[in-house]
Parts: sequence; structure tokens; C-alpha cells
Amino acid sequence: MSARIAPEAVSDELLDLTLKLAEPARDLVILSEGNTSELVGEEIVVKASGSAMGSATRADFVSMAVEPLVELLRDPTADQDRLTAALTAGEVDGRAVRGSVESLVHVAVRALAPVRYVAHTHPTDVVSLLASQQAATAFAEPVYTDELLILGRPLFVPYAQPGLELGRVFLDRLEGYVEEHGELPSLVLLGNHGIVAISETAEGAEAVSMMAVKSARVRLGARAAGGVAPLGSEATSEYFDRPDFAERRTRLAGTGG
Repeated sequence: MSARIAPEAVSDELLDLTLKLAEPARDLVILSEGNTSELVGEEIVVKASGSAMGSATRADFVSMAVEPLVELLRDPTADQDRLTAALTAGEVDGRAVRGSVESLVHVAVRALAPVRYVAHTHPTDVVSLLASQQAATAFAEPVYTDELLILGRPLFVPYAQPGLELGRVFLDRLEGYVEEHGELPSLVLLGNHGIVAISETAEGAEAVSMMAVKSARVRLGARAAGGVAPLGSEATSEYFDRPDFAERRTRLAGTGG
């Protein structure tokens, strides 16, 4: 594999996105939770394992070639030890530096499309719903228009152990989604785990992440007020065919048009 420590590959946009998503008031991550990545040519630059998003510097990222990791992800004989070796970029002060154990989530997205930014976080309010009995259906229907605009049609992925297991389940569900909708989702909901925001822009990845939090809070509030009343398919069926809706989604969520 070709994992390497390459601070020079970390863009201002990726570093800024990482720090913004880790702002304590946003409650998206704590400690070393979460990771971000940017596609740069044939490589992804991804946050290193064990580093905190809130204090990230360019030294806290690893650059890795995408294709060899896609091959590993699709290889049924690959095991976790092989993945660990592939993610290891070297040593600094006697400590191994490697890409996040969740790097295959970022790889799976790029296995299907050359999307520039992916951001994975663990927002408390969203995880509350994703750890509930209704996790698989909690976001199945939009409950307000701007949610639909930014988040589109979210994909739910059931819980899988971070590493190879999650990467394989994630890729399988992504492929099914693309086959059905002809595009990648903007938001992936990981059961009992967190969220993945997918966007062509850093601003879009931030917008998707923050709208997911608001959407969770709206649902939790609606439940407390007697129950969630979704918009329903009749009210939303034509939105994705409207040019003005598509243009606003591209501008705000960075869907790529």
C-alpha cells in the first residue's frame, strides 16, 4: 500500500472543515471521535487514527492511494491485520501513524464516485435516534422542506464493527442506493454509530452535518409534542425534478449538480 505522512497534501479547506465540525457548541464529536477526508488526485487525505478533530493540524492526516484500498475492501480474503498494515503510514516519535480505522468508509464513497469531501461525525442528538428502536426509519421521510433540500434522501446503514466489516456493509448499501437513485446520498446514517456527510464542497459537508443535527432535534421535539408528522411523498414527490430545487441543492449541499 502507499499510506504516507504528507502534511503538504492537507488543504486549508480540509483543515478548516475538520476544525469547524469539532467546535464544542456543535456537539458533533468529542475526544478523538470522527474523521474527515478530501480526494486529491488518486489519493484521499484522511484524519489519522487517535487524533482529535478539535486540535487537528496538518500533521494529523495521512495520505493514501484509493485504488489499492478499494481492492482490499472488495477482497473477501482480506482481514483486519491486512487493513491495519495498509493504513500505517510510518512512525513519529516512536508512535505508529495510520489512517483512521474508519478510512474504508471514505474509500467506499470514492469507489463509486470521485466526491471531494467526506465527513464522519457522532452528533449526540442523531445518535440518540440511531440508537433507538426506530433507528432504521427515523429519517425515512422528511419533516420540513429545508431538510429535504440539504439532506436529500438519506441512506440508513445498520451497525457494523468499524474496520473491514463496516467498510463492506457500507459499500454494499451505497451500491444499492446508487442503483436505485442514480447518485450517491448526501447523508448516510450509521446505526448505533453516527453520520457520514458526502459533498463536493467543504461548505456542503458542513451544511449536511449541521442539518442532520437540526433534523434530529426536530424529530425529538416532535416526539415529545405527541409524535412526528412527516411531509409525505405526495408533498415532496416533485421536488427532485424541479430545476430550482436542484440548483439550490447544488449550491448549498454541494451535490455536484
